[in-house]
Amino acid sequence: MFLPTTKEEMKKKGYKKLDIILISGDTYIDSSYNGIAILGNLLTLKGYKVGVIAQPNIDDDDITRLGEPELFWGISAGLVDSMVANYTATKKRRNNDDFTPGGVNNRRPDRATIVYSNLIRKYFKNTKPIVIGGIEASLRRVPHYDYWGNNIRRSIIFDAKADILIYGMGEKPITELAENLKNGKSYEDTRGICYISKEKKDDYIELPSYDSVKNSKTEFIDMFNMFYLNNDAINSKGLFQQNDEHRYLIHNPPALPLTEEEMDYVYDIDYERDVHPYYKAQGEVKALETIKNSITSHRGCYGECNFCAIAVHQGRLIINRSEESILREANIISKKKDFKGYINDVGGPTANMYNVECDKKIKYGSCKEKRCIFPKKCSKLNINHKKQLNLLEKIRDIKNVKKAFIASGIRYDMILDDKKYGREYLETIIKHHISGQMKIAPEHTEDKVLSQMGKPTKENLKLFKDTFDEINRKENKKQFLTYYLIAAHPNCDEKDMLALKNFVNKELRINPEQIQIFTPTPSTYSTLMYYTEMDPFTRKKIFVEKDTNKKIIQKDIVVRKIGGRK
Repeated sequence: MFLPTTKEEMKKKGYKKLDIILISGDTYIDSSYNGIAILGNLLTLKGYKVGVIAQPNIDDDDITRLGEPELFWGISAGLVDSMVANYTATKKRRNNDDFTPGGVNNRRPDRATIVYSNLIRKYFKNTKPIVIGGIEASLRRVPHYDYWGNNIRRSIIFDAKADILIYGMGEKPITELAENLKNGKSYEDTRGICYISKEKKDDYIELPSYDSVKNSKTEFIDMFNMFYLNNDAINSKGLFQQNDEHRYLIHNPPALPLTEEEMDYVYDIDYERDVHPYYKAQGEVKALETIKNSITSHRGCYGECNFCAIAVHQGRLIINRSEESILREANIISKKKDFKGYINDVGGPTANMYNVECDKKIKYGSCKEKRCIFPKKCSKLNINHKKQLNLLEKIRDIKNVKKAFIASGIRYDMILDDKKYGREYLETIIKHHISGQMKIAPEHTEDKVLSQMGKPTKENLKLFKDTFDEINRKENKKQFLTYYLIAAHPNCDEKDMLALKNFVNKELRINPEQIQIFTPTPSTYSTLMYYTEMDPFTRKKIFVEKDTNKKIIQKDIVVRKIGGRK
């Protein structure tokens, strides 16, 4: 169901005033891939009157078009941090935006969360609470290194002048928050939120102050380690931090994860799977083609790649939808008039983590002293692809479905580890769920770089490629692997890129054409390494390439067939 975006649409629904107004840096697509759509629909089903302003014009009073809400404003920069959406790794302005009608990158301001919040305060003095959320707010909720300003910024809640910050997946915090505000109750004990206080929270863990982390790289490392280890809903403590002389950031423990039944409820909502007509009239939205026929099977990732923020945002615990819910969605998609037989994706952050989780972690929370699958798989984690095999078989049997692709990331080391069903899973994907190519993400080949990335060794990669090629020969298919690779990651120099090039040429027998330069994004360990030029676990100094031209040279060693510098 589309939520109102204009006063005229409000009148048609019989709304004189809205309870909640949600603002987004993306256009408004009513889809389970859009956080604003999920939360807006969820709140509407609970009886609240909710409206949406997508990509408001910041040069006029467009932010006022729905009036002022009774309960609160909700702001998100969109599905991607606005600085990542607007700039490349070499800080060049991006021309295109897949989440903007017409595809031109001209509707999302830099630091969108801050801009939208301050815009509200410009037009509405002493307004209702401003609540910020989404990935930009979530990953900037504590002091963080900002690559584009090359500085340590304080928590975004201060610069946005917001009242409340919701971090992580927002269904539980936002519904509890709405209920408390509606009933005039305090929201300060709500899990999954941050807020500003003049008082310390004595039963919480104190983080080093903003001033100390801004002026000391070792203090910054200490802070980040404490922050990272308190991201698990089951065993994390609350945090507090002094941000200026009189104010503290209060960081409540994470929201409890959704149960399978709650996940089903969220994804069983009758989404339109389309761009709202108000925005559709403004031009084609490229992202729609990817997401409208895609299915989310689960959330979370315990891969914990050091350059990835999923562990901090979605969490390390895998939260699954039921097979029945996923099949219901597949059947709905298959019956749409414009469905051409292809489901674009069935997966999550890592597709083959569906229904693969550690019983100990489910009960006691993530281990603080070790990771699930790096540097090697924990013996407590039983990797078994059988449930996903069963799910995929049932999707293939749905009438009108010609092919259901797996476009989400796949951990090839997990396939190799599953001695019982790993090969069958790979054979099934090769036969039924890719077309021509399968994308995997080794990121690099050299151990000293892979260890900083938190990625498996190149021996795993070579073994997987050999297995992939063998199965393709057996099945008489001419399919190939494509590889995500990263240049200029911390601890990577030109010699490492030359070694990568030699390995992929000789062992993988490819000449890579696509390789990305590492972008330091907020709240990842790799970004911590980039800023401090230290390994955050050993405190040893590491090489970090910060010269833009030399970053480009690292990339060019691989894609333009040049030799490295000696």
